Formats: sequence, C-alpha cells, structure tokens
Amino acid sequence: MKLRLHLLVLCVIIIFLVYNMASFQHKQTSSEAKSHPFDTVTVSDRDAVKLPQKAEVRIGYLPHGIVESNSDMKLKPLWLTTSAQSKKSKQKDHFLIAIAAGINQKKSVDAIMKKFLPENFTAVLFHYDGNVNGWNDLPWSKSVIHIAASNQTKWWFAKRFLHPAVVSMYQYIFLWDEDLEVDNFNPRRYLNIVRSEGLEISQPGLDSKLSEIHHRITVRKNTGTFHR
Repeated sequence: MKLRLHLLVLCVIIIFLVYNMASFQHKQTSSEAKSHPFDTVTVSDRDAVKLPQKAEVRIGYLPHGIVESNSDMKLKPLWLTTSAQSKKSKQKDHFLIAIAAGINQKKSVDAIMKKFLPENFTAVLFHYDGNVNGWNDLPWSKSVIHIAASNQTKWWFAKRFLHPAVVSMYQYIFLWDEDLEVDNFNPRRYLNIVRSEGLEISQPGLDSKLSEIHHRITVRKNTGTFHR
C-alpha cells in the first residue's frame, strides 16, 4: 500500500514538473516571437514574403556581430591576439588568387605561390583531382585554402566558392590557370599597371614562343605596357 502511494506521489510530481516546463517554454517562445530582441537581419522584399508594401519581416535570433553582410577567404586563428589585430589593421591591400590545380602541376603552382604570397595575396587552391595531401610538403600549403572536388573545372569552383559576398572585400582577384609560367612576372608591377590604366578585367600578355595561344589578343606586344 505504501509503495503504491509513493508511486502515485512520484507520478504527480513528474506530471507537475513536465507541465510547468512546457508552460514556461511556450511563454518564452511567444515572447520571442513578439519582440525578437537579437535580430540582426531584416527582409523587406514584400513580393518574396507576400506582405503589404510597408510591412517588414525580421528574421534570425543571433546577437549582433554574428551575422555579417560579407566576409573574406583569409585564414584566421581561433584566438586573435593583440599583435595579430595590430598587424591586421595595418594591412590595407587585399588581393585574392584562385587556381584550379592538379598534383601533376605541383611545380608550376609552387612557383606561382612563391610569387604571389609575399605580396599579401590570399590564395585558394581548387583541387580538381581531389588530391590535397600531396601538397602538404610545401612550406606555404597550410597558409592557403584547399577545396577539393573531383573532375570539376575552374569555373565550376569559381561559381560556387567565389561568391560576391566573399570576394567583394578584395581589390583584385586573380583566377589563374595552373600551368602559367611566372619567371618574368611581377604581381606588384602588374597591379600598378592595372591601377594606373583603370582596368577592371585584364590578363598578362603571353609570349607566343613559350605559351600556347588560344586567342590572339592575349599575345604580348612590345609596343607598350598594355593593349586592348
């Protein structure tokens, strides 16, 4: 008899606790739905959400500083020290180079990275052969971003990973082929020419004796620093 009484009391207590927890959760959810105190993103497209013209929908429940309108591809430590913050604030130039690279062109890509990384470039390698570990022995490998997807083209990678919200922070973006030779190429000098001429889209001129030419406009001319 006592055992049954104890079980009955225990059941009543459990039911009471569950009811109170459910009631509290319901009140909290209702309160958040009305106030949204931590919203940082708004949607005002009335056609997309089918609302009256002046209506506005607030979405998200994240604190300020979590949601950003844009980002970049620069690697960042988990804990940003004071010295790292100071170094970051002094860097004014932001450039990006992205290359679709296979392990067979490792030597060529290594030469490209040695030219670009010292000039404050952020680098992304798109591994179309899926081989990422084969690059680990290069000293700069851990300082660049590696993205792997087998049997894809550079434009497949670019459309999916070079999104405007990510690359808009960069002043110039280089989308290069893996087999370009850079023995006589100077990234800084090239950027100076691009800036001075106000060029928005460009590419280095190719030496017809050393490179395979697909379009005649890409052949380097000796009559000036650039041609259209």
